Amino acid sequence: MMHRTAWLWAAILLLTSVRAIAVETTGKLNFLFVYTDDQRWDAMSCVQKEQGDKGRFPWLQTPNMDRLAREGVRFRNAFVINSLCAPSRSNFLTSQYSHLNGVANNHSPMPLDSVNHASILRKSGYATGYFGKFHHGQQFERPGFDVIASFIGQGKYEDCPFNVNGKIAPTKGWVDDVTTDFAIQFIKDHADRPFDMVVGFKSPHGPRTPPERAANRFEGETLRPVPNLDAVPPYKSSIAPAKPGAADCADEPPARKAPAKPAPAARKLAQLNYFRTISAADDCLGRLLMTLDDLKLAENTVVIFASDNGYYMGEHTLGDKRSAYDESMRIPLIVRYPKGVTAGRVIDQMALNIDLAPTLLGFADVAIPPSMQGRSWRPLLEGKPAPDWRSAFFYEYFFERGYAIPTVTAVRTDTAKLIKYPGHDDWTELFDLQKDPYEIKNLYGDPSAAAMRQQMESRYAAEAKAVNFKIPDYADKPPK
Repeated sequence: MMHRTAWLWAAILLLTSVRAIAVETTGKLNFLFVYTDDQRWDAMSCVQKEQGDKGRFPWLQTPNMDRLAREGVRFRNAFVINSLCAPSRSNFLTSQYSHLNGVANNHSPMPLDSVNHASILRKSGYATGYFGKFHHGQQFERPGFDVIASFIGQGKYEDCPFNVNGKIAPTKGWVDDVTTDFAIQFIKDHADRPFDMVVGFKSPHGPRTPPERAANRFEGETLRPVPNLDAVPPYKSSIAPAKPGAADCADEPPARKAPAKPAPAARKLAQLNYFRTISAADDCLGRLLMTLDDLKLAENTVVIFASDNGYYMGEHTLGDKRSAYDESMRIPLIVRYPKGVTAGRVIDQMALNIDLAPTLLGFADVAIPPSMQGRSWRPLLEGKPAPDWRSAFFYEYFFERGYAIPTVTAVRTDTAKLIKYPGHDDWTELFDLQKDPYEIKNLYGDPSAAAMRQQMESRYAAEAKAVNFKIPDYADKPPK
């Protein structure tokens, strides 16, 4: 009898504990952050429509990204503070600049003790999950996340092995479809408690293999030309002879090697496959949104869609990203939260990838650590006055071994940009973004722009100081 009574009391205590946890987490928001890899800010059909005759690819269709924009808020001026895969992913997670968070290049693992939005929300009762691409070299761990279904390094588009909660498992199918399957299962498994999840698509990163359903989309289409296709970066002429259009849809070649100009047919196929993989990833986004609808979770879930960096499609004779022109720095960014954000708006204030973590913590009513350098978008999203919102930001990219791009720093305001190349003062660039949005005419040595130059030099110094800029010891050392 005593044994049965003790068991009954234990059961009552366990049930009370479970109910207490349920009460504690009831009403908390869910967070779903979805991002692609190398998707330009304008590679959405809603942006192409907005651009009109200035759109480079008006035939692109991304209905689910467009749906998210209609049902949420789209940022017109969203940027990364380091345009490279692994560093940007760490910026999103930690809300710290690359020179402080330990990740300055693609082969650096993310420190296991990193403080990020997942590690913080986990302590507040959130289930945390990471799905798809993480990168950071060959890192196995996903710091801050309890549930993992994520491939190692770059993975591959077809039948990619996944790290599923610490064990490598084979998969069948197109990689972003598989990622979406894992993510949907996580949502179903955690529909009764708050979750914080990240979904990283491989698309449209090279080698850009679309699934069969998208293999012929946009067939016969071409990109419209833009004025800066022949604008050559100052560093490029000292590395190799420039070949306009040579790398308009390929990762930058190793340092000191001139890019071989691809055949027109191959270049066109690479371009179309870039948009085909974006389109197929859009399909996957639609499946995620449908899952939230089916489970009646959409109203209580903050959905954020973005990319880890922009991408050159021949502008400035470049492919890849890394450097500090807008095609590289600028990203798509949409936020949907039906219960708290008025749908269908656009925001012109500058948003950064380091703002993601403070935004999630802000919506969760969780304290934002002082180590985080970004700002919560919540007041902007809720339409509240934000008179002290940033009017400039600092950009950094650190030389990475095997690639041609030198270390780059910059300050960008709403109207101008100053780009510096440490150790090469003669390469410094100054652009008037109002008169020259394609960043073609370098005004740094122009006497008529002396006032702008002085103003931007002062702004550069102030922004560098504000973020405690330095070239970290863990950055690769450029060749002498």
